This record gives sequence, C-alpha cells and structure tokens, in this order.
Amino acid sequence: SDSYLNRKSPPPLVFLQVFSFRKLWAFTGPGFLMSIAYLDPGNIESDLQSGAKAGFKLLWVLLGATIIGLLLQRLAARLGVVTGMHLAEVCNRQYPTVKTPRRSTFLLQPNVPRIILWLMVELAIIGSDMQEVIGCAIAFNLLSVGRIPLWAGVLITIIDTFVFLFLDKYGLRKLEAFFGFLITIMALSFGYEYVRVAPNQGEVLKGMFVPYCEGCGPVQLEQAVGIVGAVIMPHNIYLHSALVKSRQVDRASKKEVKEANKYYFIESSIALFISFLINVFVVAVFAEAFYDKTNMEQCNETGSPHTDLFPLNNETLQVDIYKGGVVLGCFFGPAALYIWAIGILAAGQSSTMTGTYSGQFVMEGFLNLRWSRFARVLLTRSIAIFPTLLVAIFQDVQHLTGMNDFLNVLQSMQLPFALIPILTFTSLTSIMNDFANGLVWKIGGGVTILLVCAINMYFVVVYVTALNSVLLYVLSALLSVAYLCFIGYLVWQCLIALGVSCLDVCGRVRNPPTVLIEEEPEFDS
Repeated sequence: SDSYLNRKSPPPLVFLQVFSFRKLWAFTGPGFLMSIAYLDPGNIESDLQSGAKAGFKLLWVLLGATIIGLLLQRLAARLGVVTGMHLAEVCNRQYPTVKTPRRSTFLLQPNVPRIILWLMVELAIIGSDMQEVIGCAIAFNLLSVGRIPLWAGVLITIIDTFVFLFLDKYGLRKLEAFFGFLITIMALSFGYEYVRVAPNQGEVLKGMFVPYCEGCGPVQLEQAVGIVGAVIMPHNIYLHSALVKSRQVDRASKKEVKEANKYYFIESSIALFISFLINVFVVAVFAEAFYDKTNMEQCNETGSPHTDLFPLNNETLQVDIYKGGVVLGCFFGPAALYIWAIGILAAGQSSTMTGTYSGQFVMEGFLNLRWSRFARVLLTRSIAIFPTLLVAIFQDVQHLTGMNDFLNVLQSMQLPFALIPILTFTSLTSIMNDFANGLVWKIGGGVTILLVCAINMYFVVVYVTALNSVLLYVLSALLSVAYLCFIGYLVWQCLIALGVSCLDVCGRVRNPPTVLIEEEPEFDS
C-alpha cells in the first residue's frame, strides 16, 4: 500500500520534507527493470570488444552514452506519469496529427504511421530477443564444458521464458525482486573478474573522464559508435513509459505528479549507475588483460583444449562473448570461465522479460490488441529462435556470436522511431501541460537525438559497405529511401511540436487534454 503518499503532515526534519526514502522505495522498481536492457548480452559483447580493441580509451563514450540514456529515460517516465499512457498509446492517438484530405499522401493515411512504427519497434524487440537467446546458449555451452551444444542451449531458452511468466503471476514486486537478484549476480560475477584481473585504476579513471582517444583509428571509431548503439535501445523507451504506470499517482494533483517524476528520476539514476559500473567492469577486464594482445599470446601457450579458436599467428586477438570466457579461463583459471558464464547467463535471463513486456505494451498501444503474455512470448521467442537455431545447427560459434553485430545494426536503425516520438510528445503542452519540455530541453533533446541518430547511421553505413555485394548495395539504397522518407515525416511532426509553426501547413487538429486517460495499472502489486 502506498497510502502514506497522501499524508498531509510533513516529517519533522527539513531534509525529509524534500526527500523521503520511504517514497523512493515506493517508486523503486520500474527503473531497475528498465536498466536491465543496459546489461543484455549485446551490451556485454560491445563492452568486451571495446576493451580488447581500444583498451580504456573509450570508457568516456560509455559514460556519455549512459548519461544520454538516462536523459531519454527521464522523458519516457515523465510521459507515462503525466498522461497515464505509455508511448505506444500516445503514438496511436497522435499519428497522424494533421488534417488529411481524401487524397492525401501515403504517410498521412490514418493507420500507416502507426503500423510502420509498430513494425520497426517489433524488429528491435525481436533483435534484442535474439541476442538474449545467443547469450544464454553460449553460457549453457560454457558451463557444461561443451556437453550442451549450442542448438540445445537455444531450445532451453524457450523453457526459461515461461518460467518467468509463472513468476509474474505472483505480482510485480516479487518479479522486480527476482530481477534485482539477477542484477546482483551480474555485479558479483563481473566484479569478481574485475578484482581477479586487477586493472590499473588510474587508467580506468583517465579513460572515463578524459574525452580523448590517442592513437585511435577506424577500428576504434567504429567501436565507439557501436557502444552508443548497444547502450541506447529503442524498445526500452517504450517500456519505461509503461512501467511507471505500475504505481498509483493522482494525476489531478500537480504536486504528486511532480513528486513522482522526481523519485522516478532518482531511481533511474541509481539503476543506471549500477548498470554503468557493471559495464565498466567488463570493459576494464578486457582492456587490462587482452588489449593489443596477439593470438599466440593466448590459449596457445597455456595448453587449453580451446586452442583451435586461436590461429597460430601474431595477428591481433579477436574476442567475443564465447572467446572472452575461454581466454579468461586460460589465464585466470577455470573459476574465471565459469563465473563469466554465470554472468552472461544472468544477463540473458534478466533481459528476457524486458522484451516480453515491451512487446506486449507496443502491441496493445499501436494495434489495440490485448494478447496474453503467454501468446506474446510464444510469438516473439519463436521468431527469435528460428534463425538463431539454424545458425547454431549449421554453423559454428563464431557465426553465432557474429550475429550480434548484425543485430546491433538492426537496433541502431530503429532508434529514431523511439527517440523522435518521445521528444515530440513531451514537448507538446497540449499533452504535457505544465510538464512539457522547456526551451533548454527542446534544444538539448533535439541536438542529442540528432547526434545519436547520426552516430548510429554511421554505424549502419560502415556495416553495409563492408558487405562487398552490389546486390546488397542496391537493396540497401532502395530501403534507405523509404526509411529516410518516414524519418522525415517524424522529424516534420517533431519540429512542429518544438515550435516551428511555419511547417504546420496542414493545420493541427487534435489537441487532447493533459491527462488523456486515467487507466488502472497493468500490473499486480
């Protein structure tokens, strides 16, 4: 019960009149569930690649990306708290927001923007789910010393997903506690690796707070771009705007709404700080132990049974989630390998339900379809497992881990479909009323989103140009035209919301009130 939120008598201490740990605890939960997406196997892959390829030099990029992610999560939480609706529901009601004549353009037809947005976010969710399947399958393989083949590990992930749905029946608070337990496992696992490897603390701090990359080239630049793409995930914006609805807030009271926004921001800050530390553990471990190392310096000199993974040459070591565990085991003992695998397993397991919740909210918001979580998980996990299972059966672990690069590109391409709408709607006073973005947030948010989208588009271009196929180039060009046209439409709507009224040539007609709908929470407390 959160009835104490309505008490009129303030605490005797002045400090407690401004901040209350009891109220913070009442709002704790959504931020930690959201932060799990910053710790999925795709992020761990990006972290270890960053450390192995650039040492400590890109830690400041990780810090900056996490701060940007926090600011975007703040916008998502505010939208949910103020309106009582999550981002997908607001998109459904607001696009298109212009008067559409009978023979209007394709993008201005009532259902087209909503369906395209839904499809793009669904692609991001499926991509994230595939990374979780890959991470769990590799973890099972490492923990069983190869006795559980990768294809069997992929199939096991079907079972564990439904176990989480069973836990969900006991209420959101218990599920939040369980995921807090998984985050603790990740912190202990990767923290153990950090202590065991003992990286140079001065280099860690220098890399974190000095925004410079001495001697870096195209490889390090691509890795920096990959960090931003892995940290900021599109479906997480939709998820957080829905999770904050799990707490009762009197939206008729401006004071309570303001208070809820404050405590959600504090909780999100704490949660993302913890996730940042865990990511730093991974980067620092691989920066200290494996940066600028060659294949000959790895397991070939230790008599490991995994020597076939490392060619007998002096080329720079290439690592991934699987090889990362192997080389840790070679140099720091079997315990390091098993603990690494446990951390990867916890990362994959904890990320499973974020994808499930995101998919459910997105489908309900855009299509007004209310599927059971069981049916929703069955659909998404089946789509994610099919291509992953084929690769696991017919290819090797290198191809399976290599899918993470493609999936990071896929999610990078979907970022504008979350970032542009969240800035658009949180800037509209017709929706947010007194809580609409001010001038600083509009300018800062616009610049930040432009920067993030530009960085990720660069990442996509680099990936496509490396394919070396004329057919793929032509296909990419055709898809890019449609892709950029829709982004142009979203940008046009966003600029109108930011106050560029000269672009509003058709005239806005739908201006819903601040509290669009007062819904019951979608969770059991």
